[in-house]
Amino acid sequence: MTEDELRKRLEMLRIEHRDLDAAIDALTGAGAPDQLQIARLKKRKLKLKDQIALVQDYLIPDIIA
Repeated sequence: MTEDELRKRLEMLRIEHRDLDAAIDALTGAGAPDQLQIARLKKRKLKLKDQIALVQDYLIPDIIA
């Protein structure tokens, strides 16, 4: 993948991460939250966080000086 493709992928992952955060907040704020659905969304959010970190590592490698 090119750097531009990685940056676009990173932005899409961040948007999805924010959307999941909003969905979790909405479900939590509902009268009778569905704990199973919330748990699934949180698990997906964690996977996205890992993917975001991976793409960021490709874009900004750690250089030990």
